[in-house]
Amino acid sequence: MRITMIGTGYVGLVSGVCFSDFGHEVTCVDKNAEKISQLNRGEVPIFEPGLDLLIAKNTAAGNLSFTTDLAAALEGADAIFIAVGTPSRRGDGHADLSFVYAAAEEIAGLITDPVLIVTKSTVPVGTNREIERRMRAANPSARFDVASNPEFLREGAAIEDFMRPDRVVVGVETDRAREVMAEIYRPLFLRETPIVYTGLESAEMIKYAANAFLATKIGFINEIADLCEKVGADVQQVARGIGHDGRIGSKFLHAGPGYGGSCFPKDTLALVRTASDYDARLSIVSAVIAANDARKSAMVGKIVSAAGGSVSGKRIAVLGVTFKPNTDDMRDAPSLVIVPALRDAGADLVICDPQGQKEGEAMLGPVAWAGDPYGAAEGADLVILITEWNEFRALDLQRLGAAMRGNLIVDLRNVYRPEDARRHGFEYVSIGRP
Repeated sequence: MRITMIGTGYVGLVSGVCFSDFGHEVTCVDKNAEKISQLNRGEVPIFEPGLDLLIAKNTAAGNLSFTTDLAAALEGADAIFIAVGTPSRRGDGHADLSFVYAAAEEIAGLITDPVLIVTKSTVPVGTNREIERRMRAANPSARFDVASNPEFLREGAAIEDFMRPDRVVVGVETDRAREVMAEIYRPLFLRETPIVYTGLESAEMIKYAANAFLATKIGFINEIADLCEKVGADVQQVARGIGHDGRIGSKFLHAGPGYGGSCFPKDTLALVRTASDYDARLSIVSAVIAANDARKSAMVGKIVSAAGGSVSGKRIAVLGVTFKPNTDDMRDAPSLVIVPALRDAGADLVICDPQGQKEGEAMLGPVAWAGDPYGAAEGADLVILITEWNEFRALDLQRLGAAMRGNLIVDLRNVYRPEDARRHGFEYVSIGRP
C-alpha cells in the first residue's frame, strides 16, 4: 500500500515509520521545512527509543521518505492519514481542530484518484463527519472515503505498542474503507491482533473513553495513597492487592505526583467539554481533572513540609522533569508546577534529567542543570525524585549521601524502599507509605 502521513509530530512520525516497517511505501509530509530537512539528514526531532534505527532502516530500503510537497506526496496514495496536533483550545478547553480541518481542505483540492482519508489525530466525536463535509464542500467531485483510526501509543514504548498492540480500532462505514484498512494492518493479522471495527463516532469515543478511564485509575490510587499515609497503610501493597483482581488490573495503579503528557490532560478536558455541548454530565471525569490539578500543587506542600516548613535558601536536587521516563516530553508534567513553585519559595534548584534539558530550559526558567544525579546532589540539602528514569532507580545511596549537605530524600515515585534509604542515613519521604 502507498500511504501519505500528514504531520511528523509524535503520532505521525511514529505511525509513518512503523507502517513503512510493515513494508508499505510511506511518505511523511510536514510544513516545517527545518524538521523535514532534519529527518532527511537522519536526525530525529523527538526522543523515542529505537525510532532512529527504524528511520535509518526504512529510508535505506526505500520504504520511507520525508517532504514538504503535499501534492507530490498525494500522487498514487491509497490512504492519506491526518496526524496533526489537536491541542487544547485556549479559553474553553475544547480540542483545537484548526490544523485537522486545514489539512483536510488542502487535501480535497489536490486529490484526483479515489482515496481513503484516515484520521489518526485524537479528535472529538463528530470530527470525521465534519472532515467529510468540508472536503466535499471544497471539492464536490473528489472521490474518497473517511475512516477513524485512533492511536494508543505510550511515549517511551510507542514502537512496541504499534507493532504489538492490544487492539487496533478502525471506524469505517463503507466496504472499500474497511478493505483498505484491513490491507494496511494485514501484517498484524499474523499475530492475531484484535481489529475492532466500529462506526465513526464509536471509534472517536473509544480513544477519549480509554484515556479518561486510565486517568481515573491514576487519580483514584493517588487519593487512596493520601488516605494510606493517614491510617498507616502502604499504597503499594494496596495496589498489588487490588491489581490482582481481573476486573481491576494492575496497570496505572502507581501513586505519584499526578499525570501529565500529551494525552491525558487535554483528552479528559476535551471529553468533558464535548459532554457539556451535548448536555451530558461527566462528573467522574471532571473530578479526576480537578484532583489531578490539585495533586501537583499538593506535592509542593509535601516537599516544603518535609523540609521543615520552608525551602528558602535550601539547595534542592531535582531528579527527572519529563512527564514520564524514556521521553523528552514536558507537556503538563508535574515538574512544571513543582519546580517553579519551589524556586519562587526561595530554593536553589539543580536539575538532572537524561532527556529533559532541551525542553526544560525553555519551560522551567532559570535553574541549573547537572549531567548526572550525583553532580546534581553535590551540596544539596534535599533530593526530590519526580520522574522514575532507570538512571535513578539504582542510585548508590552511600555516594549520594556523601555528595549531599543534608540527608532528606522526597521520592514522589516510590522507587526506593524506606528501610534501605534509612539504613544509609537518609530521612526518607515517599507517597502513600507509613
